[in-house]
Amino acid sequence: MKKVKRSDVSFRSINDEYGWLSAMSRHPIIYNGLRFRTTEALFQWLRFNGHPEVQEEIINALSPLVAKMKAKKHNELLGREGYWDWAEDDRERMKMCFRLKLEQHPELSAMLLATGNRMIYEDCAGRFKGAAKTWGAIKVNGEWVGENVFGQLWMEIRTELRNS
Repeated sequence: MKKVKRSDVSFRSINDEYGWLSAMSRHPIIYNGLRFRTTEALFQWLRFNGHPEVQEEIINALSPLVAKMKAKKHNELLGREGYWDWAEDDRERMKMCFRLKLEQHPELSAMLLATGNRMIYEDCAGRFKGAAKTWGAIKVNGEWVGENVFGQLWMEIRTELRNS
């Protein structure tokens, strides 16, 4: 019997088959009684704890990209010296956001489990610089290159779901 190799799970945009894995997908999240249009908005909002004026700009942003740009505009408040889009505590912050997304949109849990044991990647082709090298990956000569924190988080959560 011949084994069929299933391809990796990857997404570049919210319109892709696995675009729901993106922090920018249109899945609203409720956190502490506040409604966020996307996981990205919640994630950026959480980064600016102690800066309510920035948080207000982020939560009122009409798109996830605008929420991210509002955050970037205030990057000096994060004290990250030019590399505003990554700090080690961002990993756990994003993981919490992804968990909330699944809790509040249970159909996504089933979809995540349906990915089986396949590797999950955020495909950052065309924008592979800065934090994209940390959050995502690109395919180079058929191999994924990059830290792929997004994919790692989703695979960790998938394992947690299986074991619960």
